[in-house]
Amino acid sequence: MQRRDFFKRAGAASLALGAGAAGIGTAQAKTDYKWKMVTTWPKNFPGLGTGANRLAALIGEMSGGRIRVKVYGAKELVPAFEVFDAVAQGTAEMGHGAAYYWKGKSEVTQFFSTVPFGMTAQEMNGWLYHGGGLELWTELYARFGLIPFPAGNSGVQMGGWFNKEIKSIADLQGLKMRIPGLGGEILKRAGGTPVNLPGGELFTSLQTGAIDATEWVGPYNDLAFGLYKAAKYYYYPGFHEPGTTLEAMVNRAAFEALPADLQAIVRNACKVVNQDMLAEYTARNPVALRTLIEQHGVALRPYPDDVIVKLKRLAEEVVSELARKDDFSRKVSASYRKFLRESREWSRVSELAYLQARDRD
Repeated sequence: MQRRDFFKRAGAASLALGAGAAGIGTAQAKTDYKWKMVTTWPKNFPGLGTGANRLAALIGEMSGGRIRVKVYGAKELVPAFEVFDAVAQGTAEMGHGAAYYWKGKSEVTQFFSTVPFGMTAQEMNGWLYHGGGLELWTELYARFGLIPFPAGNSGVQMGGWFNKEIKSIADLQGLKMRIPGLGGEILKRAGGTPVNLPGGELFTSLQTGAIDATEWVGPYNDLAFGLYKAAKYYYYPGFHEPGTTLEAMVNRAAFEALPADLQAIVRNACKVVNQDMLAEYTARNPVALRTLIEQHGVALRPYPDDVIVKLKRLAEEVVSELARKDDFSRKVSASYRKFLRESREWSRVSELAYLQARDRD
């Protein structure tokens, strides 16, 4: 009887322990986080907006629904250019945009999106992930209570849409052009007037003459916006944006409230969409460019060589001045320039040499 009582007590204890463990597991499984993501892009806009949607969906799938992210396009919750403040203040836990939009917070942010005549998408990924760039970016955003993650790249962009041909640098005099970041400062020094507008306002502004020219992204996105209806001439290359990194910024307090496994999911979901977006643009741009030329009669033009030479000289001035702003700017610039210098040496004998060989008759 004593032995029978012992087994009964042991069984009851085991059941109680198991129930307790199951309860803990159930509680953990039920712990979830509802996040808002605000973006600088029009809702569901191809590539950019859908990239934000893809990130939100991937975080949900990878976390088994423990993090659910609702995406808000520009103006749905906050205007496009208020995304940074909204995430910093905790109005939303995440934001999706591009760091050069926040130069009013710190001009050095522009190094973490794109630099005229600077790194390509592959080189930017190399610098950010393996060259110390992301650590510097994280150090900068920590001042604002944010954590940045690379979350997309458009690759080399187009030079823009113009209502007149650009035959010399003089044709940029007095030109009102939507162009953000360091590219806008270069245009200003060339005699033009840079205007910073969110994507949703480009078509109307160009069509009504509020601006004379605009750059946006490339054929895939420019076709979606119908910019060919408002301007005839389409110029390349996009010297101002050779490989634009998009960002997912996360409110630091919200991120640190997550358990370690969910933090890893957010971090790696951003990595996945960063690579996927570049692949999407690589696939879509050629088809869209052919459509613009063959179906819509767009006049594709290269910038004249002397214009490129002048713009590159101005770019050197602009970037050098930015690098001297303060100690942190010098630190970021030194890291960026070192990686770019080493990448150029490799690119000459790899990507560039191969492309020249492939295109040779």
